[in-house]
Amino acid sequence: MDIGFQKTIVFLFFIFIGILLKSKFKSKEEISGIKKIILNLALPATIFIALLGIKVEPHLLILPLLALGLNLLLFLAMPFILPVMGIGRGTPEFRTAKLLVPSLAPGLSSFPFILEFLGEDYLAKAAMSDLGNKVFVLFFLYLVAMNWHYGLQSNGKKNEGKKLGPLIRAMVSEPVNIFIGVALVLLSFGMSMDSLPFFLSETLEKLSLIMTPLVLLFIGLAVKIKRKQFFQIFSLLCTRAGLVLLISGIFILISGIQAQNEILLILAFGLSACSFWPYAHIAAVDSMEMEVEPQKKTFSSSFGVAVLALSFPLSTMLILAVLNSGSFFEHSYTILLVALLLLAVGLSIPLCIGLNKKWSIQRIVGYKLKSATENA
Repeated sequence: MDIGFQKTIVFLFFIFIGILLKSKFKSKEEISGIKKIILNLALPATIFIALLGIKVEPHLLILPLLALGLNLLLFLAMPFILPVMGIGRGTPEFRTAKLLVPSLAPGLSSFPFILEFLGEDYLAKAAMSDLGNKVFVLFFLYLVAMNWHYGLQSNGKKNEGKKLGPLIRAMVSEPVNIFIGVALVLLSFGMSMDSLPFFLSETLEKLSLIMTPLVLLFIGLAVKIKRKQFFQIFSLLCTRAGLVLLISGIFILISGIQAQNEILLILAFGLSACSFWPYAHIAAVDSMEMEVEPQKKTFSSSFGVAVLALSFPLSTMLILAVLNSGSFFEHSYTILLVALLLLAVGLSIPLCIGLNKKWSIQRIVGYKLKSATENA
């Protein structure tokens, strides 16, 4: 069995273990404890190591900009896509999806397969591309999340000018942001993980090792997907994949890229699963809104977990299909055709659900009218 596929099974198995352990975690506080370990220890350590491991190569600097461009295009497209999926504007689910869906998690989803199928040179290019995605998920989405939070919890225009102060305080006090700040300072002095004292680098690496298992276990423990929600999220993720392929296909067509491995790299990277880091921002905001009524919450944490839980296996299947396709995606027109197919699947599901609901209402109304006529 292919090593990349085996790694996927391991990741899914961790989620399955989390589902099996649900009966042992009977209170929200217990699951919340795992989330706090992730947010305050494992995630900051992982980001710190990732930032100090960056080796900027001048000829590859275009790659982070392209990845950032993809993130921004997906972010701008969400307000038009989400209402079609039945996710109303201004709802916690709308804001949650808008934050999560444009993000990428190549480290968990596409990097292992890029390494196995394309080799180390292409993995280095993918890692460089991820710099743009990191800027998007760590900085841009954090500012967006906090701005939404303070905008909703403040008393309208009266407190509009006071939002900046709490936002800055929240940024400074978050462990993730403290670690990012320290890492950027060390990077500016040309330091890396090897420059740190052994006890410090070893502690950070050990904390980073628990990141992936804890995240996957947490998803398994926290996920609660209703039937309606499953189809809604599935259609949203199919539409996301279609948009990624559409944007990638147009870029490949315009740029004239013909190398097969380069095309496969672009597609596999773009099809990465949704990132956990925006969910970390959601969780941070959620913890600040403990006393807030559910209908006034900025985000829906349960909806976010459901998106993450479905995103990983779907992205894995799509990435494996792309990397095993051989020369199928050699031409940009093929990519555009598959993009349209995925968009059709994603957009047809809410359409079918809407029509089915309409027919059900008509049948009920018709039955009531018929009964009323017969009784008369």
